[in-house]
Amino acid sequence: METTRQAKISRLLQKELSEIFRQQTAKTHGVIVSVSAVRVTPDLSIARAYLSVFPSEKSAEMIENINSSARTIRYELAQKVRFQLRKVPELQFYLDDSLDYVANIDSLLNQ
Repeated sequence: METTRQAKISRLLQKELSEIFRQQTAKTHGVIVSVSAVRVTPDLSIARAYLSVFPSEKSAEMIENINSSARTIRYELAQKVRFQLRKVPELQFYLDDSLDYVANIDSLLNQ
């Protein structure tokens, strides 16, 4: 069960990470990255961000690049939330493939 504090921090991190990825979209040459959810551990030390990547063919490559630059993203995030959070959690990025799953089910139902 997620506490109120965890939920507030999750929403804050999701909003700010979305903004960071939106600014980086120009550098990714047409690949759009959106943050679908952020889950924070109860001790607030780790934040798991679930990302949707469009087009989905480049998703594995983008997640790998984002995970390799997680320290820089954490630093940018810390600059944005420095007045709301004392310590920014470690970031872990995962691929959210729920949209691909929905599209697959939709195509199966249409057949």
